[in-house]
Amino acid sequence: MTAIEIVTKEDLKQFKSEMLTEIRQLIKPEQGQSKQWLKSAEVRKLLNISPGTLQNLRINGTLRYSKIGGMIYYKLEDITKLLEGGQS
Repeated sequence: MTAIEIVTKEDLKQFKSEMLTEIRQLIKPEQGQSKQWLKSAEVRKLLNISPGTLQNLRINGTLRYSKIGGMIYYKLEDITKLLEGGQS
């Protein structure tokens, strides 16, 4: 027999809060120095998304970026806003 679990909006809010706390710990400045710009690989790891998904976020304007010498960089501030549910 399969057990059925119901996920409520409150469960999802709590999950979001816990996830944001964990992500903030991951990107917490070390020794008072905060990394302001992240490379694509760092963003993909942080958001747990594929290269294609990251490309879609760039294309549809969800996540702003800067391209310097063939490398794409993302502002940490914009990623934080995205994680908190706001658009950058």
